[in-house]
Amino acid sequence: MLNKKRRLGRNINAIKVGEKLELTKKVEDKDILLYLGLTDDANPLFIQHDYASQTPFKKPIVPHIMITGFITGAISKYLPGPGSSIVNQNLQFPKPLYHYGSIKLLLETLIVDEAKHYIELKVEGTDEFDNVVVEGTIGICPPHELKPIAYKTGTFENF
Repeated sequence: MLNKKRRLGRNINAIKVGEKLELTKKVEDKDILLYLGLTDDANPLFIQHDYASQTPFKKPIVPHIMITGFITGAISKYLPGPGSSIVNQNLQFPKPLYHYGSIKLLLETLIVDEAKHYIELKVEGTDEFDNVVVEGTIGICPPHELKPIAYKTGTFENF
């Protein structure tokens, strides 16, 4: 693992205002069970059909923090990519995303501030019926360009 050089995302000077990323994620039972197991979140609105059927939602919904996780995963993988760090977020969830639903995420670069090493993305997510299930903005510190570290007999470049 130490020998493998990891690919970093794009440097801030390679990111332009107006760039877009679109991706779709289908929410399966395994996704919700992994989330619930990891967080120990036992909210009946997320897992109990009998409880959820008596609420205005009528059926179990996907936890909002899972939707946020899909967004942060897209940032870490694609825009700007590996090595990025989220510094702020402002997200609203106007409609629920239901179990077995799909979310189509659209991320668009709004701000690129090279002096502050900061970009801001507009976020919008819709379900398979075009209902907006998440919208807002996320501020990101893109990956920094790293210099090799001299390590005794050579260069230590595993990151």
